[in-house]
Amino acid sequence: MGIGSFAYNLVLLLHILSAIIGFGGTLLNGVYASRARQLPAEQGLAVTEVNTFVSLRIAEVFIYLVPIWGFGLIGLSDGVIGWGETWVWLSITIYALALLLSLFALQPRVHRMVALQREMVASGPPAGGPPPQAAAMEALGKQIGPISGVLHLSMVVVLALMIWQP
Repeated sequence: MGIGSFAYNLVLLLHILSAIIGFGGTLLNGVYASRARQLPAEQGLAVTEVNTFVSLRIAEVFIYLVPIWGFGLIGLSDGVIGWGETWVWLSITIYALALLLSLFALQPRVHRMVALQREMVASGPPAGGPPPQAAAMEALGKQIGPISGVLHLSMVVVLALMIWQP
């Protein structure tokens, strides 16, 4: 089929569209989290739950599709793009490491954060002082931020590798 064929261009479209929906659906999570912290507990929980649903139920599916379409592009390129090219194997490696970081470091913390927010809402406003969940949520936020930063940086590095193809 080759580069420039209808099949190749269709798979390229799906590859790029999946990346936009998948990674785009998660890139502003920190903005949502910041806004959720500024709202009353019930409203903040609603923002967090919607954002978590979009990130972990919709965007994540498209993030998984990105390499599948990428593998299809390699196969449809008739040897123009090879598995041994630095930008290909390095992109795959960075993607896999980022995926593991997301699954085993970020997502458990996000799930715990949502659970703590639900506890806060269920227990009502504290009698005096901050709710007991506040300190744990603060600590989780300090962990989630850097993890998210590494994931965002990895996405930019993979994108640069695919554009410049060193």
